[in-house]
Amino acid sequence: MAHHVLEMPITAEKARALRIGDTVTLQRTLYGIRDATLIHMFDKDRRTRMDLDGHAVIHTAPNVHRVEKSPEAPAGFTPFCIGTTTSMRMERFTQKLMAREGVRLIIGKGGMGPATSAAFHEMGGAYLAIVGGAAALETTWIEQIEDVDMEDLLPECLWRFRIRDFGPLLVGMDAHGGSLYAQVQEDVASRRDAILKSIGALA
Repeated sequence: MAHHVLEMPITAEKARALRIGDTVTLQRTLYGIRDATLIHMFDKDRRTRMDLDGHAVIHTAPNVHRVEKSPEAPAGFTPFCIGTTTSMRMERFTQKLMAREGVRLIIGKGGMGPATSAAFHEMGGAYLAIVGGAAALETTWIEQIEDVDMEDLLPECLWRFRIRDFGPLLVGMDAHGGSLYAQVQEDVASRRDAILKSIGALA
C-alpha cells in the first residue's frame, strides 16, 4: 500500500499508478458534481465552460452561503457543509464523463459498478472513497469556492473548489480491475453460503 499526494490535474499514467488499498491526498482543485449536473451535461447535451480534463470530481450537492463577490469569494459563495453523496446511481455517466470531459478521479461513497470499472480500465481512472458522515471534516479541506457553472441547478451546480490536503482518501477502485466493493460482495456471498450450508438450508 502506498500514499500518493496528487496536485490536480493529473495524467492517465498517474491515475493508473493508483491501486486499491492505496491512499490519496489531493491538492489544488476539485470539482463538485451530482445527478442533475450529469443529467443536464449528458442527457441534455449541456456543455460547461469549465475545464475538467485530468481532474477529480466529488459527488456532492453542497450547503453553501451566498455572499457578495469578493477576492475571498470570487463565485459569490462560501462553503458551509460540503458532504458526499452515494455514487452508484451515477454509474451510467462515468464513461461519458471521462471520454468527453477528461475526468480522471471520482470521489464518493458506497462505490460504483462494472461500467465504471471498465471506464477506468479503458481510460485510466480511479474511485476514491470517503466514509459517510465526514462532511464536517471534508469542509475543512476546502479553502474556497472559486467558480460555479449551471447555477440554475443550485445546489446541484458544477462547482470548482480550491482545496488543500484533501484526504487521505482510500482507493476503492482502480484502473486494473481492482474493486474493494466487489471483494466485499464476494466475501459476503461466500460467508452467506457457508452459513446456509451449516444450518442445512443449502445443499
